[in-house]
Amino acid sequence: MLDVVFILLIFFIVTSTFAQEETIGLEPPPPPAPQDQQQQQVPAILIYVDESNLITVNGRVTDVGAVRANIERVRAENPESQVVIQAHPKSKNGVIVLIRDAAYSAGYTTGVNLVLSQAE
Repeated sequence: MLDVVFILLIFFIVTSTFAQEETIGLEPPPPPAPQDQQQQQVPAILIYVDESNLITVNGRVTDVGAVRANIERVRAENPESQVVIQAHPKSKNGVIVLIRDAAYSAGYTTGVNLVLSQAE
């Protein structure tokens, strides 16, 4: 009886497939430039998510469906701009992922930074 259990165990281990989990691709901000080199400030698109998941893009309240349109509008005005997602620690992860996906859909492959704000 024990042999049958081991054979079944080996069979299920060999035939099972393991799912590859994907991680959230967030790039750290670039290192600061040396003080002797004057660098031009790059405009940023600031997306803030508060603890009740209210989203503001550069101070304008919006919903998650309109984030991509707001990013594209600001990017049309300043093509060099980067996206900064500032999230409250109690905000939902799903909302942050949807915002990050909207930034990727708007054409940002790099320059999307996530900052957690301090709990008050």
